Amino acid sequence: MTHLPYLAAAYGITIIAIGGLSVHSWTKLKTVQKKLAQIQNNKRS
Repeated sequence: MTHLPYLAAAYGITIIAIGGLSVHSWTKLKTVQKKLAQIQNNKRS
């Protein structure tokens, strides 16, 4: 009996989770940057 399928599943889930968190962080960063740019533009006006 080998533990390879369980290890492969665990690594796969980990990679998917890290990828999902990375995409979420990237989209959140872009949203916050746009809001910051709007705030800075409003202060200059």
